[in-house]
Amino acid sequence: MDLDPLCTADGSKEPLPLPGSLGYLHFSGRLSPLLSMGSPTGRTLPFLLILLQIYLHGALSRATSPVGQRKPFFERLRRLEEQFQRFQEVTLTHLQGIASHYNLSFDVEARFQSLARESRAMALALNQSQAAMQGELGHLQTWVRRTQRRGQKVDRRLLALSAAVSEGSARCAREQETQRAAISGLARDVRALQDTLLHLTPLVQSQGARLAALEGQLRVASPSPSAPKVTLAPSRPSNRSAPQLQGGRQASRAPSEPRDPPLDFADRLQGAQEPVGLGKQQAWPPESPGEVCNVGPALTFPNASTANVGFLRPGFITGLRALSICSWVRTAAEHLGTLLSYATEENDNKLVLHGRDSLAPGSVHFVIGDPAFRELPLQPLLDGQWHHVCVIWTSILGRYWLHVDRRLVATGSRFREGYEIPPGGSLVLGQEQDRVGGGFDSSEAFVGSMAGLAIWDRVLVPGEISNLAMGKALPTGAILTLANATSVGGFVQRVNCTCLQLCP
Repeated sequence: MDLDPLCTADGSKEPLPLPGSLGYLHFSGRLSPLLSMGSPTGRTLPFLLILLQIYLHGALSRATSPVGQRKPFFERLRRLEEQFQRFQEVTLTHLQGIASHYNLSFDVEARFQSLARESRAMALALNQSQAAMQGELGHLQTWVRRTQRRGQKVDRRLLALSAAVSEGSARCAREQETQRAAISGLARDVRALQDTLLHLTPLVQSQGARLAALEGQLRVASPSPSAPKVTLAPSRPSNRSAPQLQGGRQASRAPSEPRDPPLDFADRLQGAQEPVGLGKQQAWPPESPGEVCNVGPALTFPNASTANVGFLRPGFITGLRALSICSWVRTAAEHLGTLLSYATEENDNKLVLHGRDSLAPGSVHFVIGDPAFRELPLQPLLDGQWHHVCVIWTSILGRYWLHVDRRLVATGSRFREGYEIPPGGSLVLGQEQDRVGGGFDSSEAFVGSMAGLAIWDRVLVPGEISNLAMGKALPTGAILTLANATSVGGFVQRVNCTCLQLCP
């Protein structure tokens, strides 16, 4: 039996292969690549082929039936063949789409892997950038905190300066008022004296007339030249009027006594003849210390590194209402730097002797309980020679004194009157503390050498200061010396010197 030809993909026709024949196997082989793609359509197609084979086998078994019965069968077979061809075309198209999608999915997976690698690299770079940014933020926060602390210090000092200026203006106004009152009293005294002189002038004239009359009477009573010549002593007409003059002076002085200038004003007038007055500076010639021995150990600070520091331990054990700090100092820097700094948790500037590059050369701020301070003149210390310095303070009337090379250079009062320096803080040499035991700034560091440093909890008298500057015995009662500087850092060198000239 002949079957209708089968249309191929290129439009040519070939006879439909019979089931079990070589052609049928070849047709099935052409579909095998498409059936191996693993799609759902590829899994259902073999079942359709099996059903088609069974159907064709039944049709051939009925080939022996009459010819009239075979025509409807061939019609159905052709329709089935057309349907199968359409199904084959649709299946091929679908399988080709699946193959293209498979290639596309492979490319997408490769792209996803590349994107994953890029995202991991970006995450690593982001973490590194975040870590660097956090470090920079930490440095910035530290700098901001330090700047805020310095700003607070400056504000407190400005407030203290404003209060001092206001107090000075009020004091000047009081002194001017006192001076005006004293001048007014003197003017009244002068007027009283003038009035007294006016009253005395006629008395003197009358006494002169009486004296002339007496002389005439004496000449008449003794006409003989042999008579002894009597010379009268000049009369003192003022004796009679002296009580009146003295009384007038006392009367004129009596109302002026309560108008005398106050003691501090008199002290200032006397201080004009002294070497230095309050808040004044004096230039003195540098003095060579000569041969000075028994100065004790010395510390050398070679540069302005913040690691160069010395700690005096155990610090102040009790509160201080009086203080004397003496030391030999030598520096050739442009500014003096910080000699000593005492900080507590409450205030990092409880006691400071420090200079910095922003101050006048040689100027040092003497701070007790920030923001109160006094500026001390130490310009001649920058000549690279050894100089002996003593800074003394007492809470009684807030008096303070500065001695350099046995000379009184500066003095004053009303500086932290009644104040007590508390115990338990950190005492540092060579650096200024912004916090307890740290927060150093190289612009405030001391560069040079210090020897024989000692601290007393009392006021040293000038004789003790002079003996100390000449290398004699150390005054009794020292609470701290350089022997207590058991901890030094950085490049600080500790040297034991027999005499000052042998110290580095």
